[in-house]
Amino acid sequence: MAAEEGTVRLDTWIWSVRLTKTRSQAAAACRAGHARLNGERVKPAHAVQTGDEVRLFHAGRERIVEVSRLVRKRVGPPVAAECYADHSPPPPPREAILDIPVRDRGAGRPTKRDRREMEQLRADLRAR
Repeated sequence: MAAEEGTVRLDTWIWSVRLTKTRSQAAAACRAGHARLNGERVKPAHAVQTGDEVRLFHAGRERIVEVSRLVRKRVGPPVAAECYADHSPPPPPREAILDIPVRDRGAGRPTKRDRREMEQLRADLRAR
């Protein structure tokens, strides 16, 4: 739990403050461009410093946090909450998440018409 001086790897910090469940998920998010440091796409090994803004798109939600404390080891939830200031928009209501229809398992591959209908439905849900 000891606070570290200097810098910490971005993927390590994201994992240690519990924004992702595993460090490999944090590294994959960085490589895929889902993690931004001060508005720029960076590699997982990029150094994080106190005062930096980290934007992470993970689990269908964007998290915007400001680094207030550096940690290298994974810490408990109460300590992790002290390591950043959360500026994220509120999560979508549960009703919006539950409205998404799911194809029945074993229904086969969707036809081109089915795919277009699904894409239109998703676009309509995002526009709400």
